[in-house]
Amino acid sequence: MIKYELVSNYRHDEKLKASFNDLAIETFGLDFRGWYNKGYWNDRYIPYSFVQGGKVIANASIHKMSVLINGQQLKGIQIGTVMTDEKYRHQGLAKQLMQHILKEYEDACDFMYLFANDTVLDFYPKFGFTRIHESEFSLDLTEKPIPLREDAIVRQLTIEQDLTLLENYAKNRHILSNIVDVEQNESLLMFYFTLVFQHAIYYLEDLATIVLMEEEDGILNIYDIISQQAINVEAVLASIVKQTTKKVVFYFTPNFAMDDMTTTITPNDDDALFILSKNPLLQGNFMFPLTSHC
Repeated sequence: MIKYELVSNYRHDEKLKASFNDLAIETFGLDFRGWYNKGYWNDRYIPYSFVQGGKVIANASIHKMSVLINGQQLKGIQIGTVMTDEKYRHQGLAKQLMQHILKEYEDACDFMYLFANDTVLDFYPKFGFTRIHESEFSLDLTEKPIPLREDAIVRQLTIEQDLTLLENYAKNRHILSNIVDVEQNESLLMFYFTLVFQHAIYYLEDLATIVLMEEEDGILNIYDIISQQAINVEAVLASIVKQTTKKVVFYFTPNFAMDDMTTTITPNDDDALFILSKNPLLQGNFMFPLTSHC
């Protein structure tokens, strides 16, 4: 078996960082430069890569997470950006990287977790991970519409003009849910601001609240609500729903109860949650915040 050099924690190595990014573009169509060139790659995100001739050929990264579960703060290790150059597949490189990470962090955290797509659902159980289905939280507005706030001022934000505001909110955001949430998540939130949802960022001026959202065919998808104080969800919804909005879907675990709120356990093979833990952690209905996925 060919042995390759294992390199990690190279965020200050421009050559390896560029090679890592090339592989991410090739594998996921995702260009990290808009994120790390602004300095958002911090020491909580650590890649573990096999390298040949200065080129990253396989990778599995970890992100050190501070996770709140039912109000208890836990140390989580989230695994992500698992990828192998097409020319080097079927050599067990991803397996070796996973084994290395598990050994390195088994005594350094309370649990490990990751999100997998349908091509690798059988891969992670080999390492002891258990799949757990998350829930969808939605609000049906067809029977009981939310009264609209006609005076609400909703402004779409841009990275070019509002970066300082976004950085401030990412750094100082208030916890959204005591059931499942993450703290100290500035780096990942800036990833979603700059790369994923850059055209879906809105600011509710009178509520001093940022909402990541998109509406399509009467369904309002709320990916996150970012505020520096506890939110008034009724006021937020009244500011953003439209006459045509029939349903609201939340991509996090709401910390609030509302009439006509529906909670459904929804298997998702495109973003399946796997957890490795000695103790049971999550029961009932929950969803990890989408903007905490790495």
